[in-house]
Amino acid sequence: MGYEPGMDPRVDPRFSDLLARLYSGIDAERPWERFLEALTGWLGSAFATLIITSPGRAQPGTFVTPGADPRFSAFYIESHFASDPFKGLPEGRVTSFGEFLAGQDQQRFAAYREYLALTGGEQVLGVDLRFAGQFEARFRTTRTPDMPEFTPDDRARFQELVPHLRTAVSLFEKLQFAGGQHSLLRSATDGLGLALLVLDRQCRLVSSNALAERILTEGEGLRRAGGEVRFDSAMLRRKVEGLLQSGQAADGVTRFRIPRPEHGDLVATARAIDLPAIHSGTGALALFLARPGDELVLEPETIRELLGVTPAEARLCSVLAQGHSLVEAARELGIAHNTAKAQLRSIFAKTQVHRQAQLVNLLGALSG
Repeated sequence: MGYEPGMDPRVDPRFSDLLARLYSGIDAERPWERFLEALTGWLGSAFATLIITSPGRAQPGTFVTPGADPRFSAFYIESHFASDPFKGLPEGRVTSFGEFLAGQDQQRFAAYREYLALTGGEQVLGVDLRFAGQFEARFRTTRTPDMPEFTPDDRARFQELVPHLRTAVSLFEKLQFAGGQHSLLRSATDGLGLALLVLDRQCRLVSSNALAERILTEGEGLRRAGGEVRFDSAMLRRKVEGLLQSGQAADGVTRFRIPRPEHGDLVATARAIDLPAIHSGTGALALFLARPGDELVLEPETIRELLGVTPAEARLCSVLAQGHSLVEAARELGIAHNTAKAQLRSIFAKTQVHRQAQLVNLLGALSG
């Protein structure tokens, strides 16, 4: 059974598949494509488009139009994106191109209408979603002149999707932040000469940097076994499993040595990654691996990149790592003690430690 005019969109048998593609596709290798393809079929359109952009930008951050001629997409971005009149729609309300331009000076949009004629015509439905004034997502769906005009039922079906579109874009933003932070962490650990492994509760390898991959390939002390990381020592296996199950490293760091007679021992620093909404204990474990005696000096810039703190907070961390008290650190940095206390509280929140000694241990562990 397909969609029939007047049918509640939620009982359309393709609606569930559409939502599945929407939510599963936001972290795909090519995000949004499968959903936009499904949206095109669901609304009986020629193609559908997603634009994500920030105010005042000359080019969009995201522009996806599956099935459209890539030359037209490139032409739109280069020549028409900034002057596109079909924007600033009533927030969250499906609006047609003709309705939006009604009563306006049509000559102002002559060039854009020529572009629409080349790419499919003016039969377009759109909805704009704005997120705290920081960015907006514009969804568009287009029919060519040889296709029936959009009906009130079509608009109602599109409108039914709006709450889901808003949720999916919010999740997409969070995933982009998480991916950026993870890439930054990997980059920072690479620069410090640290191997980084992230393990889930079953000791499966979630992610790793290049140095960690080389260590796993060496196959001594620890190795990859399928999707898991296995330790040669039964005692270390039990230790890591215990950390994963109990979250003992959640309030600080745990350090242990991994014997490797041929390639040289490693010192492992374990740091729990807490996922309280999913697991009651720790959700994953980050293992930083370094060779004993490799002394690294953590400069403020490195601390900033590695821990995600501000430049001022990184400078405070650098001084505290040298063994100074908070009062001494404030004096050395030329800041008020209350300012230092406020910065330290912010550092605690960002690093998930609760005491200055734990922070110093964390910085010491990361410096090898």
